[in-house]
Amino acid sequence: MQTGDCALGCSQKARNTGISMTSRSMILAMAMAFALSACAPNAIEAPANIDPIFLATAPPDAPPRTCWDKTISPAVIETRTQKTLLRPARISADEQIQAAPIYKTKTIHHVVRPRQEDWFQTPCGAQLTPDFIASVQRALQARGHFSGPVTSKMDKRTRVAVRRYQQSKGVNSEVLSLSTAHELGLIAADGNPFAN
Repeated sequence: MQTGDCALGCSQKARNTGISMTSRSMILAMAMAFALSACAPNAIEAPANIDPIFLATAPPDAPPRTCWDKTISPAVIETRTQKTLLRPARISADEQIQAAPIYKTKTIHHVVRPRQEDWFQTPCGAQLTPDFIASVQRALQARGHFSGPVTSKMDKRTRVAVRRYQQSKGVNSEVLSLSTAHELGLIAADGNPFAN
């Protein structure tokens, strides 16, 4: 086979297999990209406009193997409009207004209370068994915060009752806090649920 025939022979061979050289190159490039993507870290990168602290699942000083949630209180901003006289009215000798006064309006924003994140420790997922949730429902029922059947599910009615109970304790969340679970007698000081 001559050099000129090789190109013809190679493309003829590729045509016989049904895959062109360009397709083979693309398949190889895709396979290499896929293989290299497996080497990338599994961390999810936040878009540039999202604060990574907002995405955090625990406070920076949290002990290992603990579970956390947070409540976020938005900032309270007071907006005031202030007028400043730039040029007073021009008044003629016979007290007629020749030119109206000119004012500059300035808007002032004042932060009354900054945005606030309050972290609180929660029971971990493995602790939230149907028996544990049933105990939460019964404990809230006994304190007048939960009505309805005990379903052993963290349903909307249960989450509303948890929020109602915790609001009086300063935690405005439907996620059960560890301190609430302790207070309700559902989790021992060592963090393990009591047996039913």
